[in-house]
Amino acid sequence: MRFNCNAHGDWVVDPDELARKLGISCEQLKTETMLGLVQTRVVAGRGADKGRSQVTVRCREAAWQGVFDCAGYLINECRMSPDSVSGDIVH
Repeated sequence: MRFNCNAHGDWVVDPDELARKLGISCEQLKTETMLGLVQTRVVAGRGADKGRSQVTVRCREAAWQGVFDCAGYLINECRMSPDSVSGDIVH
């Protein structure tokens, strides 16, 4: 899995890959995104983690967290309970 930066400087990921990581269908991910039910938090690393980003995605039934290097490649990940993730959204 890889995050890419679009022309506007926003990070984007393939929705099929993200749905698989969350353990839901791509159609469900797209529907929940359109309804505003998908929350995303991106936290830039500091200190020893500088250049890395922690990305957390939460929807109604699933949550996933990945750590990406400065080139956007996934280097660590875990699936989580959606209740264990804070509702704060950071862009």
